[in-house]
Amino acid sequence: MRDSEAESGHGDRPRRRGQGELESQILHVLHRAGRPASAAWVQEHFDGELAYSTVITILTRLHEKRAVTRVRDGRAYLFTPAADGAGLAALRMRRMLDAESDRQAVLASFVTALSADDEQLIRSLLGSDSAAESGS
Repeated sequence: MRDSEAESGHGDRPRRRGQGELESQILHVLHRAGRPASAAWVQEHFDGELAYSTVITILTRLHEKRAVTRVRDGRAYLFTPAADGAGLAALRMRRMLDAESDRQAVLASFVTALSADDEQLIRSLLGSDSAAESGS
């Protein structure tokens, strides 16, 4: 197999997940539970094969990001989603923004790279927040 086949996801190697994709998939499984669920339950209901240690690692990361809550259940934890996929993406964006010293430059760069439709959506969301705060 050529290196280009492995890099493109062709050949014997499975496609490599994008950054945050596994977290989103595990969060989706947790949402489907409809109740607090153990790591073993998440592993069992995950579409595909994941090692138990991988599920625990991802759930721990999600807990550190405050995307899930957890409570003790004997020696294990039960996890509950605190955010959906959109909320998880927003947490990532906020964390990246917090890591930069010049917030204005980062936000300005972000806004200027938006499509016209996305820019209008943000304006609409900001406008509705302003209207709600002023009591309109």
